[in-house]
Amino acid sequence: MCRRVEVISERIKDMENGNFLSEDMEYLEQQESTGADTLFSGKQLFDLIPQRPPIVMVDALYSAGDSEAETGLRIGEDNMFVAEGRLREPGLIEHIAQSAAAYAGYSALSGGLKPRIGYIAEIRKFRVCRLPRTGELLRTRIRILGEAGGLSLLSAETSSGGEILASCQMKIFVRED
Repeated sequence: MCRRVEVISERIKDMENGNFLSEDMEYLEQQESTGADTLFSGKQLFDLIPQRPPIVMVDALYSAGDSEAETGLRIGEDNMFVAEGRLREPGLIEHIAQSAAAYAGYSALSGGLKPRIGYIAEIRKFRVCRLPRTGELLRTRIRILGEAGGLSLLSAETSSGGEILASCQMKIFVRED
């Protein structure tokens, strides 16, 4: 596991410098969506979130309103949070956090602002009903419950095929520029 973390860290540093590997670009091209029900997908998501492959945990932003959004993720076998064919709990948490980032980024861009970096400040009431399998499409609904002093409180529910897989409340701290 330690070697995998070192390799991922090296790849992240390369990508921060604009050096994408061919498999990273292939991944992004595979994630492009042509569906009319998608606001952002594939490489477009990089306008909304700070993460880059291999740690991108959102494939699409399906909808966004005043206080809620819906995102998606197709779980690949090569996902760094997959073990024994299932997305593990840290992957679900990261997916929810990146779903919140996608919503915040979309809201910022819609208001003519640059998306800001956020950090998980707290996770409450995290419940997992079932760990999703590779190949499944996750759909996550984020609902903003309140915002104050740079903190956003949200609730999240992740499902697949209409079955609720996980839910939680999360506080996100947004860094001021």
